[in-house]
Amino acid sequence: MTDDTMTIRQMCEAFDVTPRTLRFYEAKELLSPRRIGQRRLFTRRDRARLKLILRGKRFGFSLEELRQLLDLYDKGDQQFTQMSRAYEVAQERLADMERQRDELDAAIKELREQMIWGERMLASLRTSRNAAE
Repeated sequence: MTDDTMTIRQMCEAFDVTPRTLRFYEAKELLSPRRIGQRRLFTRRDRARLKLILRGKRFGFSLEELRQLLDLYDKGDQQFTQMSRAYEVAQERLADMERQRDELDAAIKELREQMIWGERMLASLRTSRNAAE
């Protein structure tokens, strides 16, 4: 092992992920650690890819989108294609997130209005019940 590689345990500690997560990403061809016997050694490239995977996942990118974006790195055009496509996917994802936020804001507003109505109904029922006692 060199300074350029990390074991699965070191990767888990550095990125707060489980070994199962790393093996899953490897199975999905998102990571490709070197193998020495049963040991996996993750390179700087793997670490950079994992950082992008985790960020993309947080933003709601699908694993297939991430795989395609990561595969564009090796295209040989100084990452122009990769960055252009990542920007397009990010624009689409941002529009989706803003649409979801707007829908959630509308639902919250409606729920608050219903709760105000409910409070008034409860107050009215309490008053009626107390008057009847």
